[in-house]
Amino acid sequence: MIARRGTDHGSGLGVFRWFVEATAAWLMHFRRLRARYEKRDDIHQAFLIIACVMICWNKVLRYC
Repeated sequence: MIARRGTDHGSGLGVFRWFVEATAAWLMHFRRLRARYEKRDDIHQAFLIIACVMICWNKVLRYC
């Protein structure tokens, strides 16, 4: 669970809120992941892994 915006959190909940929201936003750029077309879980998982690799690769290319 992530904390709501603008609320105080004493336990550290929500410290990494930006990373969670940014990752979800980056993954939603891939149309195939936005609306799930595959019936099998393993195929959907494979596309999710490919999307994560592509996001990481683009981030690495910025620093090279």
